Amino acid sequence: MCFVHRHLNSVVRKCAALHLSGLVERVGAARLLSGAKDLTDRILPAVCKLVQDSSQEARYFGRRMLLFLSSHRDFDKMLEKCISAKDLPTIRDAVFTLKTKGLGEMPQDAPSARGRRSLPGSGLVRTSSLTREPLSGSRDCGQAVSKAAVHSLADRSEYVKQMKTLLNSKDFRERIKAIDQLVCDCEENPALVIGSLFPVFDDLKVRLQESNSKVNLRALEALQPIIALLRDSLAPVLNILIPAVVDNHLNSKNSSISTAALGAVQALMHNIDNSLLLQPFCSKAQYLSGKAKLDLIERVAELVTELYPRRPQLVEQKVLPLEFFKYRHQLISFPVWPMRSRRDLRTAAPEHTPLTFLFAVVVNSSV
Repeated sequence: MCFVHRHLNSVVRKCAALHLSGLVERVGAARLLSGAKDLTDRILPAVCKLVQDSSQEARYFGRRMLLFLSSHRDFDKMLEKCISAKDLPTIRDAVFTLKTKGLGEMPQDAPSARGRRSLPGSGLVRTSSLTREPLSGSRDCGQAVSKAAVHSLADRSEYVKQMKTLLNSKDFRERIKAIDQLVCDCEENPALVIGSLFPVFDDLKVRLQESNSKVNLRALEALQPIIALLRDSLAPVLNILIPAVVDNHLNSKNSSISTAALGAVQALMHNIDNSLLLQPFCSKAQYLSGKAKLDLIERVAELVTELYPRRPQLVEQKVLPLEFFKYRHQLISFPVWPMRSRRDLRTAAPEHTPLTFLFAVVVNSSV
């Protein structure tokens, strides 16, 4: 059960989170945080992964378990022992928010614009976003955002409420304006956006998946500056963004949409640590079809050429499940090098194309 959070199907992860939540409450925090082998070191990482899941329902049950466990006196000690330093700040912030604001109600499916008509007289008044003056006299918006400034929970709650209203408007023009406003907020006040990542990007995902192609296109185009501005701060929501971009849009018959989707994928590769992209790209490349599959495999090949010299084990672990041998008939003209070691592969890699290199990694690693 503790490994189901890795499943690719969000419905499976949601059901697993529901049942795991019931088990956690039945077993009790004292036993789960006792430090017992194969218990504490498995349940805590699973809960923390569910807290950051791309599914709102799975995140709800993850937060429910986190709030339940956080009441135990040994929670902080076990958290530091079992959770990586990279994830600790996010989890601690989640615990603080849960203790301050409570768990809240279980989320329902996000409202979609599918099948709606624009209602000019709907009475929706567009409120301006809660932007604040920059803390420093000047800011280069193209630079990476290293630390988020501290904003009050009231500010963040109001910002999330406003963005939800705008992004879920019945009028598609209001939804497009909301996307443009999000880009402006990332430029002028990135800390506020970073502090509201999950609720804001949950609604942006819905706009990427809705039936209105104009909204789809604007959301895809907006992703490129958003990614360039927030960079690695987007790491917690990659599991939300990547499926929303690649599942439908890379294969779109609308050339503008497919081009914008490919541009968003390239923006991810240029601005975010590539080691964070390898797993979701490989997972998606396994199950896509047509042009989208080939496009994503080429992106994986580019990641391999950059990552393999410094993280060979990661590349082998994530790339081999692609079952790349399905494509050997397309690569018949490419050489497979008679290599005996990783050192040979690193030496030869720069002399070959990315696609050849990826194929060589798979072939030589499986020998």
